[in-house]
Amino acid sequence: MNLDENVVTQEETGEDAPIDQVEDRVAATMKQLEGEAKKRVADGFQDRDLAREGERLVEEAERELGKPAD
Repeated sequence: MNLDENVVTQEETGEDAPIDQVEDRVAATMKQLEGEAKKRVADGFQDRDLAREGERLVEEAERELGKPAD
């Protein structure tokens, strides 16, 4: 029995490597945190444009992470 016949690579399955999956989640989480920070700063300065940018970042990150927006 040849063991090489039973090996299936990630390329064959079309799956991302685990490290790539983690990198995408980290990037989305960082985007979410940046958006939350911008929203808080905008509240302090009463800056509507910054608040909208923060909200946009949070919503985009939540879509990337597969979470529903609040």
